[in-house]
Amino acid sequence: MKQTENLDFQIACFDNLLLAFYKAKKGKEAKMEVINFQNNLDDNLLLLRKRILSENPEFGKYHYFTIYDPKQRTICAAAFEERVMHHAIMNVCHPFFEKFQISDSYASRVGKGSYKALQRATWFSKHYKCCAKFDVRKYFDSIDHQILLSLLNKLFREKRLLCVFEKIIESYHVEPGKGVPIGNLTSQYFANHYLAFLDHFVKDQMGIKGYVRYMDDFLMWHNDKPALKQTASDIGLYLLEKLNLTLKPVSYHCTSQGVSFLGYTVFPEKLYLNSRSKHRFIEKLKRYNRLLEAGVWSEARFKDHATALFSFVKHADSLYFRRKVLSHYGQ
Repeated sequence: MKQTENLDFQIACFDNLLLAFYKAKKGKEAKMEVINFQNNLDDNLLLLRKRILSENPEFGKYHYFTIYDPKQRTICAAAFEERVMHHAIMNVCHPFFEKFQISDSYASRVGKGSYKALQRATWFSKHYKCCAKFDVRKYFDSIDHQILLSLLNKLFREKRLLCVFEKIIESYHVEPGKGVPIGNLTSQYFANHYLAFLDHFVKDQMGIKGYVRYMDDFLMWHNDKPALKQTASDIGLYLLEKLNLTLKPVSYHCTSQGVSFLGYTVFPEKLYLNSRSKHRFIEKLKRYNRLLEAGVWSEARFKDHATALFSFVKHADSLYFRRKVLSHYGQ
């Protein structure tokens, strides 16, 4: 890939830092750390600029909390000034990461997303008999720092920028030399780029056409099950040897019987909600109604959350299920 010079200066540009500030504060305007940063905005942005250009940025001021939807995860939230830095970096570096992605990678990319991934998965299911489902074991926790840095060195050349990347990566460990934090903007880019090398191995070297990846969940199609199993074995070996990752047991499916992916079951002609998504929908709707009835939520807040909830289930063939659930609420 052709290298663009002076990316570090573009990141440290005051206008870019100002744009990063507005992106980082979106939806968080009332938080005290945002207010304090904004009260001395010019000086704070100039300090970030100085740190970038002096190769001495500060990272690692994390706040941890746990979520349980859809499964238990520890989220690592960076301090606000670090989030500004993350946005400033990706404002400039985004095109380079994006250019290396294949068309059938769908996570954390503009114009892609889960629904586009599902649409593509449905198309492949129409044209192939068999499907293999892959999931990397503890993906974010397993990313190897040295391998990640070596992959970033292939994409970028600026010493100061690579120094910033290294500072971000080394600010977090699950165990020595392993892991990137769930919740950081930079982590989304790093994690997607890490597996982009698998994408190119699958598409360019193995010549596989039926392939869709959404972060560390990915599907592969073939008309011959033994050939599919051999290809899956080759993928597992590549992940272990090149990226120091291990797969959960690969599952194999006849496309006519459906395959679970991103909360849905994908068939050649239709999408259905899988059982876990149905359960989550019911439990969330119950909780939203309790908050509304208790006066904790206003009707407007309830509507905002319920709209997002129904948007997810409406994407599937779920009319009967929705009517059944809503009948319990007299609607």
